[in-house]
Amino acid sequence: MRTFTARVAIQVLVTAAAVHAQDVRIGVLGLFHPSQMTVSSIPGAAIILHVGAEDFPLDSTSSSSKVVVRSRGDELALAYGAQSLTTHTIAFTSREGGVADFVLAIPGKIARHYRGRLEITCKSGELIPVVTMDLESAVASVVAAETMPREPIEALKAQAVAARSYFVAGKGRHDNFDFCDTTHCQFLRSPPAAESSVAKAVDATRGLVLEFDSHVFAAMYTRSCSGRTHTPAEMGFPAGVYPYYSVQCAYCQRHPARWESRISQKNAAGLVPLNEAARLRVARKAGWQTIPSNDFKMKKENQQVLLDGIGQGHGIGLCQAGSKAMAEHGANFREILEHYYPNTVRVDARAETSTR
Repeated sequence: MRTFTARVAIQVLVTAAAVHAQDVRIGVLGLFHPSQMTVSSIPGAAIILHVGAEDFPLDSTSSSSKVVVRSRGDELALAYGAQSLTTHTIAFTSREGGVADFVLAIPGKIARHYRGRLEITCKSGELIPVVTMDLESAVASVVAAETMPREPIEALKAQAVAARSYFVAGKGRHDNFDFCDTTHCQFLRSPPAAESSVAKAVDATRGLVLEFDSHVFAAMYTRSCSGRTHTPAEMGFPAGVYPYYSVQCAYCQRHPARWESRISQKNAAGLVPLNEAARLRVARKAGWQTIPSNDFKMKKENQQVLLDGIGQGHGIGLCQAGSKAMAEHGANFREILEHYYPNTVRVDARAETSTR
């Protein structure tokens, strides 16, 4: 078994392809707390494994198309073909040292296609995979995850601008990477096909972000509201760059997403309506689907607490259900964004020119 020094793989990756200023580093699959993963090439696209000063090709047409990565304390134990390697950091790129298409899998749980540069480290027995993507690829992967099939193109465009704004202005939420792929940051899935509506919507809004008072802000959005959106102050959040506003949502007024749930009095301790921190704290114990939103009434019933609620998510910013309805009734993405993010302008983050 060969042992390689740490950090060399990072140097190989950086010197092979300098990270663009608008690239984003996304920690993926952390929800599974993996101790074992596999990285595979996809048909027709070879990738390179960088371990220390050595490179190893992974090609779907050969016997070496996959590497198995296991945690060993703070080290990585690799199985590549007949070879066993030990190191602290590994990286994967294309043959040219740039963006690659690959499949990252946790055996028996999940396998997902990504496009970017992959780095894997280990801490206390847990693997930490981080994918560095260019901004537009990251936006497309988020929009694909956050929207439903056959979503109107204008709603997809609005979602793309919101997601891009979040990436541009929302960095710093994690220590080892910029963002995660859960609701803590933004959902992220496999990149959409180039001919898909999602890819076309992202391309049509390329570079556009939301700005308030001459500052890009990390735009928040929610699955459905209760008929009006909330402000961060209502949720107990500190003030940010953008104050948000409570706006009426005609669709959710007519088609409220109602839900009902029962939880134990023990789990309900500290739970109060319109408090996102309290909702998340209780949801970690009772289950993420138990309390879909902050809008609910509480009633004690025997040894349980009955929750009668409405909406999905925190209810702040763009309402995805309302956005879809507006698009279906002829609104364009600019009108959707102006409705849910009043007093903002759209700016091209690449050229810093206003596109009101």
